Amino acid sequence: MKLSRIAQLGAVAAIAALTLTACASNEQTPGAGPSAEETTVALTGQLVGQGASSQQVAVQAWTAAFLAANPDAQVDYDPAGSGTGRESFQQGAVNFAGSDRPFKAEEISAGGFGACAADSGIVEIPAYISPIAIIFNVPGVDALDLDAATVAGIFAGTITNWNDPAIAATNSGVELPDLAINPVHRSDKSGTTGNFTDYLAANAPDVWTFDSVEEWPAGVVGEAAEKTSGVVNAVKAGEGSVGYADSSQAGGISSVNIKVGDEFVGHSAEGASATLDVSSIEEGRTEGDLAFAIDRTTTEAGTYPLLLVSYLIGCEQYEDADVAALTKAFFTTAVSEEGQQSAADNAGSAPISDELREKSLAAIELIK
Repeated sequence: MKLSRIAQLGAVAAIAALTLTACASNEQTPGAGPSAEETTVALTGQLVGQGASSQQVAVQAWTAAFLAANPDAQVDYDPAGSGTGRESFQQGAVNFAGSDRPFKAEEISAGGFGACAADSGIVEIPAYISPIAIIFNVPGVDALDLDAATVAGIFAGTITNWNDPAIAATNSGVELPDLAINPVHRSDKSGTTGNFTDYLAANAPDVWTFDSVEEWPAGVVGEAAEKTSGVVNAVKAGEGSVGYADSSQAGGISSVNIKVGDEFVGHSAEGASATLDVSSIEEGRTEGDLAFAIDRTTTEAGTYPLLLVSYLIGCEQYEDADVAALTKAFFTTAVSEEGQQSAADNAGSAPISDELREKSLAAIELIK
Protein backbone atom coordinates (compact mmCIF):
# COMPACT_ATOMS: atom_id res chain seq x y z
CA MET A 1 0.00 0.00 0.00
CA LYS A 2 1.37 3.38 -0.96
CA LEU A 3 0.87 6.19 1.52
CA SER A 4 -1.23 8.83 -0.17
CA ARG A 5 -0.86 12.53 0.43
CA ILE A 6 -4.02 12.37 2.54
CA ALA A 7 -2.64 9.51 4.64
CA GLN A 8 0.57 11.42 5.17
CA LEU A 9 -1.29 14.46 6.37
CA GLY A 10 -3.46 12.34 8.63
CA ALA A 11 -0.66 12.19 11.15
CA VAL A 12 -0.35 15.97 11.37
CA ALA A 13 -2.62 16.14 14.39
CA ALA A 14 -0.19 13.98 16.33
CA ILE A 15 2.48 16.66 16.02
CA ALA A 16 0.30 19.77 16.11
CA ALA A 17 1.38 20.67 19.62
CA LEU A 18 5.00 20.17 18.59
CA THR A 19 4.59 22.52 15.64
CA LEU A 20 2.98 25.21 17.77
CA THR A 21 5.77 24.91 20.33
CA ALA A 22 8.36 25.26 17.59
CA CYS A 23 6.61 28.37 16.27
CA ALA A 24 6.54 29.93 19.72
CA SER A 25 10.23 29.25 20.27
CA ASN A 26 11.03 31.02 16.99
CA GLU A 27 9.39 34.31 17.97
CA GLN A 28 11.89 37.15 17.95
CA THR A 29 12.24 40.03 20.34
CA PRO A 30 11.73 43.51 18.86
CA GLY A 31 14.72 44.56 16.77
CA ALA A 32 16.16 41.08 16.63
CA GLY A 33 17.27 39.64 13.29
CA PRO A 34 15.52 36.68 11.66
CA SER A 35 16.10 33.25 13.18
CA ALA A 36 17.91 30.47 11.30
CA GLU A 37 14.54 28.73 10.84
CA GLU A 38 13.01 31.86 9.32
CA THR A 39 15.81 32.24 6.78
CA THR A 40 15.74 28.58 5.72
CA VAL A 41 14.10 28.06 2.35
CA ALA A 42 11.42 25.37 2.41
CA LEU A 43 12.18 22.39 0.22
CA THR A 44 10.12 21.33 -2.77
CA GLY A 45 9.98 18.17 -4.84
CA GLN A 46 9.15 14.53 -4.31
CA LEU A 47 11.00 12.02 -2.12
CA VAL A 48 10.21 8.35 -2.75
CA GLY A 49 10.94 5.56 -0.31
CA GLN A 50 9.99 1.93 0.11
CA GLY A 51 10.57 -0.82 2.63
CA ALA A 52 9.76 -2.04 6.12
CA SER A 53 6.09 -2.13 7.05
CA SER A 54 7.18 -2.00 10.70
CA GLN A 55 8.13 1.66 10.19
CA GLN A 56 4.85 2.60 8.53
CA VAL A 57 3.26 4.42 11.48
CA ALA A 58 6.52 6.15 12.36
CA VAL A 59 7.06 7.25 8.75
CA GLN A 60 3.58 8.79 8.77
CA ALA A 61 4.50 10.82 11.86
CA TRP A 62 7.87 11.88 10.40
CA THR A 63 6.22 12.78 7.11
CA ALA A 64 3.68 14.99 8.87
CA ALA A 65 6.45 16.87 10.68
CA PHE A 66 8.49 17.16 7.48
CA LEU A 67 5.53 18.51 5.49
CA ALA A 68 4.70 21.01 8.20
CA ALA A 69 8.09 22.59 7.55
CA ASN A 70 8.07 21.91 3.78
CA PRO A 71 4.43 22.17 2.63
CA ASP A 72 5.29 22.11 -1.07
CA ALA A 73 7.30 18.88 -0.80
CA GLN A 74 5.94 15.35 -1.05
CA VAL A 75 7.04 12.11 0.61
CA ASP A 76 5.74 8.80 -0.71
CA TYR A 77 6.59 5.66 1.25
CA ASP A 78 5.47 2.20 0.18
CA PRO A 79 5.59 -0.28 3.11
CA ALA A 80 6.22 -3.24 0.79
CA GLY A 81 8.68 -4.97 3.13
CA SER A 82 12.36 -4.63 3.96
CA GLY A 83 13.63 -6.95 1.24
CA THR A 84 11.62 -5.22 -1.46
CA GLY A 85 12.77 -1.81 -0.24
CA ARG A 86 16.45 -2.73 -0.32
CA GLU A 87 16.10 -4.28 -3.77
CA SER A 88 14.33 -1.20 -5.13
CA PHE A 89 17.02 1.04 -3.62
CA GLN A 90 19.71 -1.05 -5.29
CA GLN A 91 17.86 -0.85 -8.59
CA GLY A 92 17.50 2.92 -8.32
CA ALA A 93 13.69 2.76 -8.26
CA VAL A 94 13.42 4.71 -4.98
CA ASN A 95 15.45 7.44 -3.27
CA PHE A 96 15.70 5.73 0.11
CA ALA A 97 14.84 2.45 1.76
CA GLY A 98 13.43 1.45 5.12
CA SER A 99 14.80 -1.86 6.33
CA ASP A 100 14.59 -3.99 9.46
CA ARG A 101 18.17 -5.03 8.87
CA PRO A 102 21.14 -3.17 7.44
CA PHE A 103 22.87 -4.23 4.26
CA LYS A 104 25.37 -7.00 4.95
CA ALA A 105 29.04 -6.11 4.56
CA GLU A 106 29.35 -8.39 1.53
CA GLU A 107 26.31 -6.76 -0.09
CA ILE A 108 27.90 -3.35 0.30
CA SER A 109 31.21 -4.60 -1.09
CA ALA A 110 29.39 -5.95 -4.15
CA GLY A 111 28.05 -2.45 -4.80
CA GLY A 112 25.43 -1.69 -7.39
CA PHE A 113 23.37 0.94 -5.58
CA GLY A 114 21.37 2.44 -8.41
CA ALA A 115 19.85 5.18 -6.25
CA CYS A 116 23.29 6.67 -5.65
CA ALA A 117 25.89 8.50 -7.68
CA ALA A 118 28.74 6.40 -9.02
CA ASP A 119 31.16 5.22 -6.31
CA SER A 120 28.99 6.67 -3.54
CA GLY A 121 28.85 5.00 -0.16
CA ILE A 122 25.60 4.54 1.72
CA VAL A 123 24.32 5.78 5.05
CA GLU A 124 22.30 3.51 7.33
CA ILE A 125 20.55 5.27 10.19
CA PRO A 126 18.93 3.28 13.05
CA ALA A 127 15.80 5.44 13.22
CA TYR A 128 13.21 3.01 14.56
CA ILE A 129 13.77 0.69 17.53
CA SER A 130 10.91 -1.60 18.42
CA PRO A 131 10.17 -4.88 20.16
CA ILE A 132 8.74 -7.77 18.18
CA ALA A 133 5.69 -9.21 19.88
CA ILE A 134 4.77 -12.89 19.76
CA ILE A 135 1.00 -12.72 19.52
CA PHE A 136 -1.52 -15.54 19.87
CA ASN A 137 -5.22 -16.34 19.84
CA VAL A 138 -6.12 -18.92 22.48
CA PRO A 139 -9.59 -18.53 24.05
CA GLY A 140 -9.41 -17.63 27.72
CA VAL A 141 -5.63 -17.06 27.75
CA ASP A 142 -4.32 -13.49 27.87
CA ALA A 143 -0.58 -14.10 28.31
CA LEU A 144 1.91 -16.96 28.29
CA ASP A 145 5.45 -17.38 29.61
CA LEU A 146 7.64 -19.18 27.08
CA ASP A 147 11.36 -19.81 26.79
CA ALA A 148 13.15 -19.54 23.46
CA ALA A 149 13.30 -23.32 22.89
CA THR A 150 9.53 -23.60 23.24
CA VAL A 151 8.91 -20.67 20.89
CA ALA A 152 11.32 -22.26 18.41
CA GLY A 153 9.50 -25.59 18.69
CA ILE A 154 6.16 -23.95 17.99
CA PHE A 155 7.38 -22.23 14.82
CA ALA A 156 9.51 -25.18 13.69
CA GLY A 157 6.47 -27.43 13.97
CA THR A 158 7.73 -29.79 16.68
CA ILE A 159 5.22 -28.46 19.26
CA THR A 160 1.77 -28.72 17.73
CA ASN A 161 -0.82 -28.38 20.50
CA TRP A 162 -1.43 -25.64 23.06
CA ASN A 163 -1.59 -28.13 25.93
CA ASP A 164 1.87 -29.51 25.12
CA PRO A 165 3.93 -30.27 28.28
CA ALA A 166 6.62 -27.78 27.20
CA ILE A 167 4.08 -24.93 27.27
CA ALA A 168 2.45 -26.16 30.48
CA ALA A 169 5.84 -26.35 32.23
CA THR A 170 6.23 -22.57 32.31
CA ASN A 171 2.55 -21.70 32.77
CA SER A 172 1.42 -23.26 36.00
CA GLY A 173 -2.24 -22.54 36.76
CA VAL A 174 -3.10 -21.57 33.16
CA GLU A 175 -5.85 -23.70 31.64
CA LEU A 176 -4.41 -24.69 28.28
CA PRO A 177 -6.93 -26.09 25.79
CA ASP A 178 -6.58 -29.16 23.63
CA LEU A 179 -6.24 -26.98 20.55
CA ALA A 180 -3.99 -27.29 17.53
CA ILE A 181 -1.34 -24.60 17.07
CA ASN A 182 -1.40 -22.69 13.80
CA PRO A 183 1.90 -20.77 13.41
CA VAL A 184 1.58 -17.73 11.15
CA HIS A 185 4.64 -16.34 9.36
CA ARG A 186 5.35 -13.64 6.78
CA SER A 187 4.95 -14.70 3.16
CA ASP A 188 7.07 -11.80 1.88
CA LYS A 189 10.78 -11.24 2.35
CA SER A 190 10.80 -9.51 5.70
CA GLY A 191 13.26 -7.91 8.09
CA THR A 192 10.86 -8.74 10.92
CA THR A 193 11.22 -12.40 9.98
CA GLY A 194 14.99 -11.92 9.85
CA ASN A 195 15.08 -10.47 13.36
CA PHE A 196 12.66 -13.08 14.73
CA THR A 197 14.60 -16.04 13.31
CA ASP A 198 17.86 -14.42 14.39
CA TYR A 199 16.56 -14.51 17.97
CA LEU A 200 15.53 -18.17 17.60
CA ALA A 201 18.83 -19.19 16.02
CA ALA A 202 20.85 -17.43 18.72
CA ASN A 203 18.88 -18.80 21.68
CA ALA A 204 17.64 -22.21 20.53
CA PRO A 205 19.91 -23.42 17.69
CA ASP A 206 19.21 -27.09 18.43
CA VAL A 207 15.49 -26.54 17.85
CA TRP A 208 15.48 -23.80 15.23
CA THR A 209 17.96 -25.24 12.74
CA PHE A 210 17.14 -22.91 9.84
CA ASP A 211 19.48 -20.04 10.78
CA SER A 212 18.55 -16.36 10.55
CA VAL A 213 16.50 -15.86 7.39
CA GLU A 214 14.30 -13.14 5.92
CA GLU A 215 12.30 -15.58 3.80
CA TRP A 216 10.48 -18.30 5.71
CA PRO A 217 12.18 -21.68 5.17
CA ALA A 218 10.48 -23.89 2.59
CA GLY A 219 8.66 -26.82 4.11
CA VAL A 220 8.40 -25.39 7.63
CA VAL A 221 4.81 -25.63 8.86
CA GLY A 222 2.47 -22.70 9.16
CA GLU A 223 0.17 -20.22 7.50
CA ALA A 224 1.74 -17.53 5.33
CA ALA A 225 0.47 -13.95 5.48
CA GLU A 226 1.66 -10.83 3.68
CA LYS A 227 3.19 -7.97 5.63
CA THR A 228 2.78 -7.17 9.32
CA SER A 229 -0.91 -6.41 8.92
CA GLY A 230 -1.50 -9.78 7.29
CA VAL A 231 0.08 -11.67 10.18
CA VAL A 232 -1.89 -9.66 12.75
CA ASN A 233 -5.18 -10.22 10.93
CA ALA A 234 -4.52 -13.95 10.50
CA VAL A 235 -3.82 -14.37 14.22
CA LYS A 236 -6.92 -12.40 15.17
CA ALA A 237 -9.08 -14.44 12.81
CA GLY A 238 -7.93 -17.93 13.73
CA GLU A 239 -8.29 -19.64 17.10
CA GLY A 240 -5.09 -21.45 17.95
CA SER A 241 -3.00 -19.11 15.79
CA VAL A 242 0.31 -17.58 16.85
CA GLY A 243 2.53 -15.14 14.99
CA TYR A 244 5.15 -12.43 15.32
CA ALA A 245 4.70 -8.74 14.55
CA ASP A 246 6.10 -5.33 15.28
CA SER A 247 4.56 -4.33 18.59
CA SER A 248 3.16 -1.10 17.10
CA GLN A 249 0.54 -3.24 15.40
CA ALA A 250 0.04 -5.78 18.20
CA GLY A 251 -2.08 -3.72 20.57
CA GLY A 252 -4.99 -5.49 22.25
CA ILE A 253 -3.80 -8.98 21.28
CA SER A 254 -2.62 -11.65 23.73
CA SER A 255 1.16 -11.91 23.76
CA VAL A 256 4.05 -13.99 25.04
CA ASN A 257 6.50 -13.08 27.80
CA ILE A 258 9.89 -14.42 26.74
CA LYS A 259 12.50 -15.77 29.13
CA VAL A 260 15.46 -13.47 29.75
CA GLY A 261 17.84 -14.83 32.35
CA ASP A 262 15.61 -16.13 35.14
CA GLU A 263 12.69 -13.82 34.39
CA PHE A 264 9.87 -13.71 31.84
CA VAL A 265 9.64 -10.33 30.15
CA GLY A 266 6.87 -8.82 28.05
CA HIS A 267 7.52 -6.76 24.93
CA SER A 268 8.10 -3.07 25.62
CA ALA A 269 9.87 -0.09 24.13
CA GLU A 270 11.95 0.19 27.32
CA GLY A 271 13.11 -3.42 27.00
CA ALA A 272 14.07 -2.93 23.37
CA SER A 273 16.00 0.24 24.21
CA ALA A 274 17.81 -1.52 27.07
CA THR A 275 18.88 -4.29 24.69
CA LEU A 276 20.32 -1.80 22.22
CA ASP A 277 22.26 -0.22 25.11
CA VAL A 278 24.12 -3.52 25.65
CA SER A 279 24.68 -4.02 21.91
CA SER A 280 27.30 -2.40 19.66
CA ILE A 281 27.82 -1.17 16.12
CA GLU A 282 29.32 -3.84 13.89
CA GLU A 283 33.07 -3.68 13.36
CA GLY A 284 34.32 -2.58 9.97
CA ARG A 285 31.43 -0.24 9.15
CA THR A 286 32.03 3.24 7.75
CA GLU A 287 31.29 6.49 9.56
CA GLY A 288 27.88 6.76 7.94
CA ASP A 289 26.93 3.10 8.36
CA LEU A 290 25.53 2.66 11.87
CA ALA A 291 24.66 -1.05 11.63
CA PHE A 292 24.12 -2.72 15.01
CA ALA A 293 25.06 -6.23 16.09
CA ILE A 294 22.15 -6.92 18.47
CA ASP A 295 22.93 -8.95 21.58
CA ARG A 296 20.18 -11.58 21.29
CA THR A 297 21.42 -13.67 24.22
CA THR A 298 21.72 -10.95 26.84
CA THR A 299 20.47 -11.81 30.33
CA GLU A 300 20.65 -8.23 31.60
CA ALA A 301 17.69 -7.24 33.75
CA GLY A 302 15.12 -5.13 31.91
CA THR A 303 16.15 -6.17 28.41
CA TYR A 304 13.91 -7.65 25.71
CA PRO A 305 16.24 -9.13 23.07
CA LEU A 306 13.50 -9.96 20.57
CA LEU A 307 13.59 -6.58 18.84
CA LEU A 308 14.22 -5.01 15.52
CA VAL A 309 16.31 -1.99 14.70
CA SER A 310 14.86 -0.54 11.52
CA TYR A 311 17.06 1.66 9.37
CA LEU A 312 16.59 4.56 7.00
CA ILE A 313 19.04 3.90 4.16
CA GLY A 314 20.23 6.53 1.73
CA CYS A 315 23.23 7.57 -0.34
CA GLU A 316 26.24 9.58 0.71
CA GLN A 317 26.05 11.16 -2.72
CA TYR A 318 23.06 11.51 -5.06
CA GLU A 319 23.11 12.49 -8.72
CA ASP A 320 20.33 15.02 -8.00
CA ALA A 321 21.14 17.68 -5.41
CA ASP A 322 17.43 18.27 -4.74
CA VAL A 323 16.90 14.61 -3.83
CA ALA A 324 19.94 14.79 -1.57
CA ALA A 325 18.51 17.83 0.24
CA LEU A 326 15.11 16.18 0.67
CA THR A 327 16.65 12.95 1.97
CA LYS A 328 18.93 14.78 4.36
CA ALA A 329 16.09 16.85 5.78
CA PHE A 330 13.71 13.91 6.10
CA PHE A 331 16.30 11.74 7.87
CA THR A 332 17.11 14.64 10.20
CA THR A 333 13.42 15.00 11.04
CA ALA A 334 13.21 11.27 11.81
CA VAL A 335 16.11 11.16 14.29
CA SER A 336 15.38 14.50 15.94
CA GLU A 337 14.21 14.40 19.52
CA GLU A 338 10.76 15.56 18.41
CA GLY A 339 10.60 13.03 15.57
CA GLN A 340 11.59 10.17 17.84
CA GLN A 341 9.03 11.20 20.44
CA SER A 342 6.32 11.45 17.78
CA ALA A 343 7.15 7.92 16.61
CA ALA A 344 7.11 6.70 20.20
CA ASP A 345 3.71 8.30 20.82
CA ASN A 346 2.17 6.91 17.65
CA ALA A 347 3.98 3.60 17.13
CA GLY A 348 5.19 2.63 20.60
CA SER A 349 8.83 2.59 19.50
CA ALA A 350 11.81 3.37 21.71
CA PRO A 351 13.40 6.80 21.13
CA ILE A 352 17.10 6.60 20.30
CA SER A 353 19.59 7.83 22.88
CA ASP A 354 21.20 11.26 22.70
CA GLU A 355 24.53 9.55 21.96
CA LEU A 356 23.06 7.61 19.03
CA ARG A 357 21.30 10.77 17.79
CA GLU A 358 24.66 12.56 17.71
CA LYS A 359 26.19 9.73 15.67
CA SER A 360 23.16 9.62 13.39
CA LEU A 361 23.25 13.35 12.68
CA ALA A 362 26.96 13.11 11.86
CA ALA A 363 26.17 10.31 9.42
CA ILE A 364 23.34 12.31 7.84
CA GLU A 365 25.73 15.22 7.30
CA LEU A 366 27.57 13.00 4.81
CA ILE A 367 24.60 13.12 2.42
CA LYS A 368 25.34 15.40 -0.54
